[in-house]
Order: sequence, then C-alpha cells, then structure tokens
Amino acid sequence: MPLRRAPTGGPPGPGTPGPPKGPPAAARMLLPLLLLLLVGARPGAQATSVNKRSLNPNSSLWDPDYEGLLHSQKTLPGTVGSYKASSLLGSSSLLGHQGRRSLPSQNLGQKPQEKQLSCDMLLKLSRYILMDTFGPSLAWNLFRFYNCGREVNLPKIHNSRLKVAQHKVKPFLLHRVLRLLRNMGVLSEAQQSKAFSLLKKQMLKPRKTPLKPKVEQSGPCPEAAPYLAPWRPGSDTRRAAVVGRGVALRLESSAAFHSLVIRDGGRLVFADRPHGPPITLRARYILIHDGGELHIGSERCPYGSRATISLYGRAAEGAAVEGFGQKFVGVGGGGVLELHGRRPRSWTLLDKTLHPGGLRHGPYSSEKRWGSRGLNLRILDAGTGRVVAAGRFDTHLQPGECRRLLAFLALQPAGRLVAAAVGDSAARSLTLETRLLLRDRLGSRFIARLGYRQPWALVGILGGDQGSTAEEKRDYHGNGTTGLAVARRDFLTYDGTRFTVTAFSGWIKGVPHNGFKVEVSKGIILHLVDEVTSWLPGDRIVVASTDYSMHQAEEFNLLPCPECKSNQVKIDGSPLYLHIGEVIDGVDMRAEVGLLTRNILIQGEMEDSCYGQNQCQFFSFDTFGGHIKILRNFRSVHMSGVELKNMGQQILGSYPVHFHLAEDVDERGGYERPTYLDNLAIHHCFSRCVAIHGTHGLLVKDTIGYDTLGHCFFLEDGTEQRNTFYHNLGLLTRSGTILPSDRNEAMCLAIRSHVYGNYVPVPSTDCMAVSTFWIANPNNNLIENAAAGAQDVGIWYIFHRVPTGQSEGQYPEGQAEHTPLGVFYNNRVHSNFKAGLFIGKGVKTTRASAEDPREYLTVDNARFRPHQDADPEKPRVPAVIDGLIAFKNNDHGAWARGGDIIFRNSGFSDNGIGLTLASDGTFPTDEGSSLEVTRSVFVGESSNFGSQGGQNSYWGKGANGEYRTLPRNKTFPIRGFQIYDGPVRMAKCTFKKFTPTVDRYSSAIGFFMKNSWQISPQNNVSQILMEKSVGLKVFFGRSGEWFGNNDNDGDKMSVFHDLDGSVTGYPDTFIGRADNYLLRHPGCLTVPRWNGVMCTGKFAQESEGSGIKGVLTCPQCIWNPSGDMTSCLLRPCVLRQICMTSCASSFCTGISHGAKQLYIQARRPENLTLSIARAAYHSHPLRLQGVNRGAPYQQYQPVVMLEQAYIIRWDGRAPEDVILYPINFNRGDWLRIALCYPREAVFQVVADIYQRRTGTVHSVKHYLAAASRASALNGTGQRLFFFDRASGYLFVHLQAHEARKGHSYCSQQGCERIKITAHMYPGDSWSCDPNPFPQRPVSAQRPVSQHLAGGCQVCGAPQLAITSTPSVKYVRIQIQSLSRADVQNRSTSAFIKVNDTVFLFDSRGIFFLVLDACSGAVMSRWHFDTVTGENAASAVADYVLTVIKERSLVLVCSRDIAEVVGSSEMSVFTRLGSAKPIVFHKEGSFAMLGYKGQAKPSWIKVLNHAGYQKAASLQHYVPLRLKEYQCPADADESLKFAFSQNRWEHISAEPAAPRD
Repeated sequence: MPLRRAPTGGPPGPGTPGPPKGPPAAARMLLPLLLLLLVGARPGAQATSVNKRSLNPNSSLWDPDYEGLLHSQKTLPGTVGSYKASSLLGSSSLLGHQGRRSLPSQNLGQKPQEKQLSCDMLLKLSRYILMDTFGPSLAWNLFRFYNCGREVNLPKIHNSRLKVAQHKVKPFLLHRVLRLLRNMGVLSEAQQSKAFSLLKKQMLKPRKTPLKPKVEQSGPCPEAAPYLAPWRPGSDTRRAAVVGRGVALRLESSAAFHSLVIRDGGRLVFADRPHGPPITLRARYILIHDGGELHIGSERCPYGSRATISLYGRAAEGAAVEGFGQKFVGVGGGGVLELHGRRPRSWTLLDKTLHPGGLRHGPYSSEKRWGSRGLNLRILDAGTGRVVAAGRFDTHLQPGECRRLLAFLALQPAGRLVAAAVGDSAARSLTLETRLLLRDRLGSRFIARLGYRQPWALVGILGGDQGSTAEEKRDYHGNGTTGLAVARRDFLTYDGTRFTVTAFSGWIKGVPHNGFKVEVSKGIILHLVDEVTSWLPGDRIVVASTDYSMHQAEEFNLLPCPECKSNQVKIDGSPLYLHIGEVIDGVDMRAEVGLLTRNILIQGEMEDSCYGQNQCQFFSFDTFGGHIKILRNFRSVHMSGVELKNMGQQILGSYPVHFHLAEDVDERGGYERPTYLDNLAIHHCFSRCVAIHGTHGLLVKDTIGYDTLGHCFFLEDGTEQRNTFYHNLGLLTRSGTILPSDRNEAMCLAIRSHVYGNYVPVPSTDCMAVSTFWIANPNNNLIENAAAGAQDVGIWYIFHRVPTGQSEGQYPEGQAEHTPLGVFYNNRVHSNFKAGLFIGKGVKTTRASAEDPREYLTVDNARFRPHQDADPEKPRVPAVIDGLIAFKNNDHGAWARGGDIIFRNSGFSDNGIGLTLASDGTFPTDEGSSLEVTRSVFVGESSNFGSQGGQNSYWGKGANGEYRTLPRNKTFPIRGFQIYDGPVRMAKCTFKKFTPTVDRYSSAIGFFMKNSWQISPQNNVSQILMEKSVGLKVFFGRSGEWFGNNDNDGDKMSVFHDLDGSVTGYPDTFIGRADNYLLRHPGCLTVPRWNGVMCTGKFAQESEGSGIKGVLTCPQCIWNPSGDMTSCLLRPCVLRQICMTSCASSFCTGISHGAKQLYIQARRPENLTLSIARAAYHSHPLRLQGVNRGAPYQQYQPVVMLEQAYIIRWDGRAPEDVILYPINFNRGDWLRIALCYPREAVFQVVADIYQRRTGTVHSVKHYLAAASRASALNGTGQRLFFFDRASGYLFVHLQAHEARKGHSYCSQQGCERIKITAHMYPGDSWSCDPNPFPQRPVSAQRPVSQHLAGGCQVCGAPQLAITSTPSVKYVRIQIQSLSRADVQNRSTSAFIKVNDTVFLFDSRGIFFLVLDACSGAVMSRWHFDTVTGENAASAVADYVLTVIKERSLVLVCSRDIAEVVGSSEMSVFTRLGSAKPIVFHKEGSFAMLGYKGQAKPSWIKVLNHAGYQKAASLQHYVPLRLKEYQCPADADESLKFAFSQNRWEHISAEPAAPRD
C-alpha cells in the first residue's frame, strides 16, 4: 500500500553521564502518593469526584495508573507481598487519565473499596517507584531486593548506606522514598534510622538547579483569563504578525499570516467555543521565544472545540529562519507551548478477530456475463454466511438439467440460505414439475411464470415460505436493456454479525449480467479490549497488521453506533485482511487499534505531487511538510491530545516533533512540571515521529506514529538518557533518505554524496535499518509500547561508541556500550521484516576517508556489555528484557548480542527465527558473559494463518496441510531458539508447533547457519517442555539450500548441554552434530532426523587416580530483577559437579569429564587448516578453517571432552608459534595434547598467565623436556613436554591450575596458557602417524540409553499465555467434536481439554462442561443423548436454565449428533451467547464456547457443521475474572487454587449427576 498524503485543509471531523544531579521527573509522583498512603489510612477517607473540565491541579501525567496497578490490571516492571492499603485509591486525582475515565460515577461520599495487596504486588510497586525515581542502575545500586518467600508476607528491601551517601541523591526525595517504603512495610526497620541519619546534614543544602519560572495562569482554563483581549485579525498572508510585550490576545476566529512571532512576554490563547466555528491559524511559520506563550487549552482544562494550525509554503520558497528552517512551529529560549486537546483513549487492542469482509469465512462476490446461461444457485450456511455449494443449470437448452437441479436441491438441508439468479435465459426447458418444486422449496412467487430471458433474482431460506424470501423479476425487452432484478435480504450469524445476501440478474446493452454478493450489512462492529466511548462518529482509526507484512494495516472511519457497547465501535468499509483479536497458542496476537483523530490539528499544507529537490526519485508525493522544533532553555512545553499530519521534511532536523539539544527537560533541568508529549496522533508524515536529540528526561506517552518515513521514535546522538516511552504505538514505518540507517536498498545505492571516492555502499550492512523505535542509548525506558510494523526493525538498541553529531565529546569512548539498560517491560513487536527487537550493532562515528570510505553514521559493529556505572572494571549489570511479545516478524522475533542479557516472560510466534542470543564477543576480546531466556513460549506455525496480499510474499502449505502466509521463503528453515555461539542458557520454556514439511525444516532448537564462529559447550537447556505438536526438537542442518555446505567451523562444532533430559529424554547429555567425533563414544545415540548425536559427558579413565570423590554444596539461586543472585539455599552436590546458575532450576550437573573449549592461536603462518582428532577416533578428524583469515594470527576453538587425548595436525608445516588456552576449564581440568611437527624441530615451551585487559603476563614457568611420553603426561604437576622424533609429535599435559568464577573464560588471576615456539628448518618433513597414543578399547561408563529421564512436572513456561495484560489469568480450552463420518472412520474420541485435563466423550450426543468464569474450576459436566433420549431438547433447556449458574464458562461438544428429539431448533443456546437459535445438522458436529451471565464476552464461539464438513473443532484462551463477569471479591483465592491443581489427566465424561 503506497504512502498516502493525508488531505490538507480544514479541521478534523467530530543524558549527561556521571553521577546523577537529582531525581528524574517521574519522582513527582512520590509526594502525593506518600500523602495518600498516610492520609488514606484514616477511616472514612473519601474519593473525590472528577470533573473533566477541571481536573485536580495536583495530578501529573508522570503518575502511573495506580488504580490499574492496584487492581492488578497491569504489571509493572522489575518484578514478578500482604499489605492493607485501605484507602490507597481514595483520591482519583492520583489516577492517570485512563484511571479517571474509569471512575465517572463515583460520588463524593462514596467510600473506595478496600483492597488487599499481595507481597508480589507490593514488591512490584516499590521496585517501580525506585526505578522510576532513581533510574534502574542507581536503584539497584542503592537498594537490595529480596523476593517474596513462602514464609513471609512482605518483601524485603535493604539500602546500602555508604552508596546512598556517595551518590548525590536529592535528600528530600530520598527521604520521601524511604518514608514511603517504610509505610508500605517493605523497608527493614534496622535500615530506617541509619538511612535517615545520613540525610540530616544534606536536608538543608540549597537547591543547585533553579526552577524555571512558572507559567502564570488565571484559573484552570487559559482562554477565560480576564486580561485577554479578543482578536479577530482576518486573513493577510503578507503580514508578519508579532505578539509582543504587554500583549495578551484571545484568538476568536480563523486567521492567516505570512508569519507569527510571539515574544517578550506576549501571549496568544485560542478561544474555546464548543458550539462555534472551528478556528484555523495559517502561517508559513510560528516562532515562540523570549517569554512568548501559545496556549490551546491546558492540562486541567482540555480544549473542547476544534483548532487547526496549518503551515504552508513550498520548499525553497522564502528565506529560512536560522535554527529552525521553514514551515515550522518553533519554541526558542524562554518560549511556552501548551497544547492540550481532548484526550481520548489513544489506542487499544482488538478483542475479537476481524475477518476479511467482517465475516469468518470472508465476503463473497461473483459476477458473470456470457457463459452462465440458465439458473445459477448459491447455497449458504445460515450461521456463518459461508457459501457451501454452488451450481449452474442450463434449464433453457438442456432438458436433463432439471433432474440435476432437483438432485442438487435434494442434498441441501432445510434451513440453508439460497440465492438464485438467471443468466441469459432459464425458461425454455424448465418443466412445470421443476417450477412447482422450486416454488415450494424456495418460496418463490415468480418462478412458475418465468419467461424467455426474463431477469429473475431470489434470496431466501430452503424450506421457507414466501414471507422469508426476497425476490424480483423484470420483463425482457427487445432493445437488450432491462436493468437489474435485485433480491437482497439480511441474516444473522451465530456470533451476532448481520450480513446481506444479494442476487442480481438482468440485461445491459444486450449483455446478460448475473451475480451474487455476501457482505456485512450496515457497518462492521469492532470489539476492543478497552472502553472507547471517547471515540466519536467521523473519527478515523487504524487497525494494525497481524501478519508478516506491515502493509496490511488498514484505516477506517467510525459510524454512529447506538447499539454498541462501551468497548465497541462501528466502521465504515470492509477490511481486506485478517486482523487477529485473541490469544493464539499462548501468545497475544491481538491487533492494535489506534485513533488518528484529535480535536487539535497541526498540519502541513501539501502539493499534489513531488517537486524540486525533494528526493522525487524516491517519492511521488510532496514530502515538504511542517515541523515542530523545540530548543534548549524553553520555559514550558507540554502537548497532549494533538494530531499531527503531513509533518516532517526529508531534511536533517525537520521532524514532526523535535527536541533539539534541549538537555534535561525534567526536574533535573529545573522544570517543576516535567516536559511530556501525551496522546499525540502523528500520521502520514514525512520524516520520523518524535526526535529526541541531546535531550533527557522526556516522557512520551500514549502517542501514535503511523505511516511515516525514517526512524519513528528516534534518539539521535547517543547521549539521550532517562527518556521514557510509555504505551506508544508505532506502525507502518517506511524507509527515508536522511541517514544511511533510514534507507532502503535503492536509496542506499543511489545516495553516495557522503562516501569517500567511488565506494559503493552495501545495503544489507550499511543501510536497511529503519526502525519504529531507534534507541541510541540503553539508559532509556520502554514500557508497554507496540512496534507494529516497520520496513526493517521494530525496536533497535543501537550503540554509539562516542557521541555523534552536535553531541561529540560528551562521554568517553565506549560508555554507551557499557551503560546498563533502562526498564524494558511488556513491549510488543510484530509485522517487521528484519527483526522485532534488535540489540546490537552501532553506527560509524568517523567521517568517510580512504581508510574507511563508508558514510558517517553508517550501520557499524558494536557490542552491548552493560556494567555498573558504565565502568567495565565494575561488575556486570544484566540487561533484563521482561515481557516481550514478538510474532509474525519475517526474519527474527528478537536478536540480541551482548552480555549479560536476560529474556523472560516472553512469547515468540510465527517468526522466521524466534530468538537468537549472540555472545558479547569472542575470546580473548572479552572476559566472558552469558545470555539467558526463561519462562517463555515459542511457537513455530500458530493458528494465525494470515491472509494473502499487502505485500505478503509467500503463501504455501503449513505443517497441518492448510495454506498460510510464510516468513522469508517457502523453504526457509524455521527455528524457535537459535544457538549462535554462547554461552546461552534456556530454562522453563515451552515449544509448540515446530514440524517440518516437504518444503522446509522447522525445529524448536536450531543453530546459526553457515557459522564460522566458535560455539560454547556451556550452552545449556533445562526444564524445557516440548509439546506433542513439536515434530522436530533439534536440527543441526544439512548441506543444501540455506545451509550451504554446512561445513564451517561453527557448523561442525554445534553443541549444547541438556542438563535434565527435558529435551532428549536423557539427563546430563551433550548434543552435537552427528559427524563430531570429538564428542563421540560408544554409548552415544545417533538421532538421524536431528543430524545429531547425544552423548553423556562421562568416559573411562585414561590414567590412574584421576577420579576424585567428595561432597560439596550447590547453591539454589534466587534472582532479583537485575539478574544478580541474592540468596542461596545450600544443598549437597557430588564433588566435581557444577551448580546450575539459572534461577529457573536448581540442581547439580556433572561436568567432571564434560565438554569444554580449547582455544588455539597460531602464527607464522596464519592461513593453515587445523585437523584435530580424539585419539580414540583418530580416523575421524575434524578440520577447522579458523575465523581470522588475514589477521596477524589465526584462531581455532574446537569443543573437546575433558580428560581425553587429542591429536592436532595441519595441512602444511606447523606454525612456528602456537598458544593453547584451556577455555572455561575449572581448576584441575586437563587434556593430553599431541601436536605434529617436523622431526628436526627444536622447542621452547612456556606456561604463563595472561591478563587480557592490561596485556601483561605473569607467573611465567618454563617447561622442561621429559625423558618419555609417560612422564610428560602423568599429570603430577611438573611442567614437562616430550617430543617424540620418531613419530613427529610433541606431547603436553594441558591443565588448569587456577579457579574460575561464573561465566568468565579464564580464572580471576588471568588466562592460563601454554606457548609453544618451534624452531624449524626449511625443507623439514612434517608427516606424522595418524595416532601416537596407545590403542585402547573405547567404552562408555554411562551409556545414554541407560538413563532415560522421567516425566517433568515443572517443565515449561509457568504461564499459560504470554499477553500484554500479564495480570489477567487465562484458561486454555480445546474442543474436538466428531461427526457421524468421523465415528464411522474410527476417529478418536470427542473431547474437551481444559488446560492439561482432558475430558473424553465416547457416547453419542451433546456434552456440557461448565467452568467457573472467576476461578476456572470445573463446576459441572453432563451428557445428553439426542437420539434416544426422551425430550432431549427440553432436558438441555432445563439444564442450561436451572443447573448452570451465572458467571459460567460453558463448553459444548458433540459426538455423532442427530436431530434433537423434541425440537427443530434450540433457542436455549441464546442464553449462552449465540445470537440466534441453533439448528443441528443431522450427522453433523457442533462445538460451542459460551458464557452464562449478564455479559456477552467477545470470545463466545459457535461452530455448527454439516456432516460433509470437517468436524467442529475450536481452541481458545479464555480470560478469567474479567471485570464484566462481576466476580466476587474472594475469587482471587479460588483462582490460585484452581491453577495450583492443574495437571495432565484423562477424565471420562459419561453421564453423571449434574453438580454445582
């Protein structure tokens, strides 16, 4: 879909580094929250009514939605206790605007409902407050968090007194925070007095940063100020208007100027006349500076009318204003810009799937001219509107067609819909018998007298009477034009959608026309998650794509809808694509729905097409829009409820909203009211959405960026810190031209003005990185945002090695790469081409030169390695990605390179590759780090089949045989979790629906293809759940398409460790590629489908005395949100085993002879191929090319098994210098190494310890020549080597002598190594025997086949569903019914599955299973025999009406159903949510997910299939305890109990007494 220029004209229809100077602006919430806690504890605290034109002056848009938090509607970052806040919600002034809208009916005297907070919720709240106040890094630095334990009711938070004193924390703020935590009961008593005593001397210190002058305002509504003079200036586009000193004006009518300058204390306020004409202000530019003020509404008094600022002018037309350019609203030093429109709900999620055309099976349209002579019929399912049969019968020329027509109708059951239309003529051979039957079956009035070429159309119900039929007939005239006979009638689906069936027939200019249409009638109703009563008829919305192509986003206008509920709207138009509105396979795929209309509009006036120097070679439309630019030292800027369209220019610095080098814009910068952008709709714009340049502490909230060019939410120079993006939506982010990273392939190749010489950019690496969120510094917060479609990436964390642009020199080299990550919580990324989330890479920070001809700011390499205080000498600070939802991204759901990085509570579905974790670097360039994913769900091919079109490139068969959209290519190997190098850990994850097809491989765990890099044997998995739908758990690749020769070093060394056997079935097992004989032993098991081999890490001893026995303790680790282990429970563990350090599991795993890495450096020469073989399999060497071709040295990193002998040879004469590093070896781990050399070589062998960071060497020890091989290899501790001139092998014993910590490659002393220098003579022969070690039989101590792991009750993600509303619990429902044909074909039993409990049905009839909608507990189940049961219809009705209680989920399944005795239709199902009575199909199948109660939830589903159709089957994740269910207050405990009882079981559902 091409970018459309929005129409212009009228108004719309109805970070600086270093110690922190003080708190960020979010701290404003602490004082009112503290007061509320203190005051709210009094009995009788009362709520305050809310007036939407006069909100509480103490409210702040920085306040989080506490009402939502404390009602568990949202989960805040950083946490996963019981505290009674009896009146915590006593003042609605502390609620965000969404919270205010939810309390319109509160009365002044109404007491708030008492809420009981859990330990976990208190911990969430306290952590959120601390992180939001001090920033994540300082928060974790000042405070230590202990998770809620089973034995305690309150979480524990301890503060570090010394660190509090060392950091320049604002004392008043810290005092308030500590008091707040104390009052919440989560601050240790012992810590309180010590902490407060540190503040005494600081409390009276003067404020360092003066506050900006307050913006004076008389009353809440600025336009009501008495000193404002009315202003009606009219239109004069030559006038340069100035509002200056002593002038305060109220603009009361539309006006037009050349320019408008507001300065020297001048004030301009838009009059608010809700019933008057809208006000439009046109100008080439508006400049506000030096005390000037522009106001439209205020935060406490939102503007109620319609106002438009329209910026006009062509590029290069007139002079540019210095610092601002052309066609702008500019705010300079001392300027005030306050724009506050109505704040409708900005965006929400679709709560019911929107199908193409609004119907489950899509719309239907067919039109014929010649070639359709006779009667044309369409048979439709009355419950869905689906065309189920079609036929053409030439009853004009073919007498036998009448018999075929009658046979066709005889097959159709009564109650089906029928549409008929004559093509050309149908009368000559239409017999009287047939006419009479058609009259009776179709209810036709005209068929009996149908004549030659008479147009006739009918829509009715088979078996219905004439009153149920719409019909029209026209007379035929010889002139060949009759007009169209049209029959049209409305029907209702089971889910309540009203649709229209149309049939038409006629002659136009001598040509016959006939056809049919099935479409939704009178607008389509959308079901949304949130209340949207603030969305008005005439407003425009956008529905995001939920498929691979972002171009499936669709816009609609809203229609009046008096029948709509508060969470429904009616759209004008018909959707072309499928938009998901439910949780599918455990991942939340609900489409975002955003409102594009606001009552304050700022727009650029545009030309009809591109012109001049506006990059017209790339764009056919005008891209010279307006822009808003804010410079430093402004006095006040706040924007809310504003629409921006046709804004931005393809010029550096001209963006829809641009904060330019504004520095701190919150309290740190002296702003008492921190700066924010709230509830903006930025759409159809031409250069970004919001650009934050050299600006810190800005809040961007509830803002939509749609259909824009270049990075949308954009951090520019790499210095920007402490900015918060909260609940924003970005979609349809297209490529632009400004930066290399903005450009697509064509732009990248064409724009070469800033490269050096004749350099031709490489698009895939230099450009092609346009992203919806471009985050150039990790110290920013992303909370509950959605990146719903970008040309390349949804959210990209990019790293500037040094600050760029106008921020050069503001921090030292490498600081951004070492800066800890801000809060990343509950974000969604989908429909992006390259990746949903990308962490890694940087930008080129040097100008183009002969040395590096690439353009400045080209995409470059960088590694993210966060450390405390951004200091690499201090401990690492894990970057936590908490709650990522990534689906339908063509390439990657997420890619993260760095360390340490932790993904948790995340969902990945339908991505080319779900998640890849790549290490911080490679030894010896870093000290070693780790990456982890826990508590997450991976889905290969979900039930979101997608829809063709919208630039979706690939459509083919899925694993279940149904057609679907596909990522990348029909043959692309789909992988859930991809291992690149490591070490990576995966624990408590669930995999679903990874099954290969004839076209492609699809595996739950896979490996990076064509991988030249090393792979760590410390990669490990544990507590993994592979559901039955996983057809290929692991795949190592095969030679062929996509894999190439599958022969690179990394391909060969692919390996991971199954700690508990949850993947392989065998605990403590290493899984490697099938041809890797460095790992093999006779006890291994080959798995041909994986191209892999499973081996234990235990081998027969090769020397006496190598076994060590003993006992040690292994810590059971508990993690805090920063990822640090804060407490351990010690348990016994066999010596020479290592403890798992994943918080997901806590058990010991054997490593005494496990897999490790041997790092080999070779010099002189550096281009040899290394051959390494284990002595036991010397005939199966592994050949490694190395990874540093052309470097000063070559490196090889084979994975080896400990306490084994290995043989190293080369494809040429051995290198003169070889260095052996035992990587990841623990103290005492050893190998025997034999290296092939010329027989005349002379050696110098030295052991030392290398300090990687300083480049120094210590503990140098020289090896002595031994008298025999046995003495060199006996491992007695002597440093000996032996060179056997007869065989040409040098023998050394490689052993680690120092202790290693954590995931470091080396010990704390440094990296142990052996340096071998060989002096060789030209012409020496280097041929060596294949195996210099004695031949011994190879045996396995512990064959894999003897240790099959048992069932794992705690494996898999603990959540049933990963959703954007984590506090909502779900129950997983699966219903499988069977038709008569299924039963005759001996199909399996019909069943209902609730979570992991299966209810089997083996008898004929209908089965009911009833769950409590608040807890999910099974309340009742019953079977009805619909064939032999007496008066079954009455029995079913009685059961539904009297036995099933209110607030019940009702699951209905059928097996071999027949006509229900006692009724032709079952109206009682309308009590469970069906929009109309059910008429069962004889020998068909029926499934229903219903609800009995006052509400009608959007998830209700009805499937009523005929016998020839596929059996009714449905799956759904049903939310429990929704507000609309009106659950009792004690439902929480029953909900916890219900979920604690979940287990896999089969339950027979034969007739049993109904029970409650």
